[in-house]
Amino acid sequence: MNEANPVYSDVFDTQKKKLGLLGGGQLGRMMIQEAISYNIDVHVLDGDPNAPCKSIATSFREGSITDYATVLDFGQDKDVLTVEIENVNIEALEALEQQGKKVFPQPRVLRIIKDKGLQKQFYLDHHLPTAPFILVNNMDELRENRDFLPAANKIRTGGYDGKGVVLLRSETDIPNGFDAPGILEKFVPFSKELSVIVVRNERNETVAYPVVECEFNPQLNLVEFLFAPAAISPETEARAKEIAIDVINQLDMIGILAVEFFLLESGELLINEIAPRPHNSGHHTIECNYTSQFEQHFRSVLDLPLGAPGIVLPGVMINLLGEAGYHGDAKYLGMTEAMQQEGVYVHLYGKKQTKPFRKMGHITVALPDIDRAKKIARQLLQTVKVIS
Repeated sequence: MNEANPVYSDVFDTQKKKLGLLGGGQLGRMMIQEAISYNIDVHVLDGDPNAPCKSIATSFREGSITDYATVLDFGQDKDVLTVEIENVNIEALEALEQQGKKVFPQPRVLRIIKDKGLQKQFYLDHHLPTAPFILVNNMDELRENRDFLPAANKIRTGGYDGKGVVLLRSETDIPNGFDAPGILEKFVPFSKELSVIVVRNERNETVAYPVVECEFNPQLNLVEFLFAPAAISPETEARAKEIAIDVINQLDMIGILAVEFFLLESGELLINEIAPRPHNSGHHTIECNYTSQFEQHFRSVLDLPLGAPGIVLPGVMINLLGEAGYHGDAKYLGMTEAMQQEGVYVHLYGKKQTKPFRKMGHITVALPDIDRAKKIARQLLQTVKVIS
């Protein structure tokens, strides 16, 4: 069999495999929206009775994705299990794998990526480029390593959406750090933050999406704008894809992986972090690419051919966050005006309640002229607000 062009069955049986998803948030919701087009059933487990996936999942079970017994029981009648968040009970997934269930990404991969210390050590062990770091366990060890500053202090497990990361510029910032197991990652001056989505299936087919550029809100440490494609050289583009493919191959991982990079002024690329699931840096692919990251997710874990990752239209993505000072039933200001703009695509995540800086949705502006898309996106950031 030609590994470059694997042979697939000419019969597409959508009921052949029962797919279970741990986590019912917006990432799972967008995957299900794509899976519906293929008549693929997705069964969801989440602890939130009002999770975004609830209204569109084939079945929804309320229960903790970090509880061993709950996850083990949920997986009993599933053929394939996948995740939309890393914070799951890995021991239960390992037990399901031993029972013969397919779990993608594999539990051993989740164990590495879930712990930023293990993740960083993986880069060193496999000669993957990353910034220097030190493992720390508490505030006393932060003080002992004050000569290593400036550095980012990241908690080893549980951080998400900008939480669990703080920049310590000097010794006076140390009280802002975490009195918990974490890493100190040396601050490196960079010119851009980039991301590559890479996908791999059981037949070793691998595709990498064009590189995107992320512009962060400095106060929230959240992506404010995503630009696709990134304004980088062809050499940087090729190198970023090469490293991303190397990472997923070295992990021997099945599924979808986001690889975030720092691009230094010298042109060197350093891996910042990786995420073994659809990612905020791939939301634009719904409109801007031939195959969205969410469709690639279920294609990769269900042993289906991977889709073409190329760009159809350039685009800019902005996150819709709950405004500061607002808690309660979500309302959206400026939305009807946004909908009247050419190339504007709105995605709301089905979250009834807003709170400060909660991810409530995103908007993609997809236009042939990337500069025009950027101008419209910056205007929308100022005019579209999530309040209560």
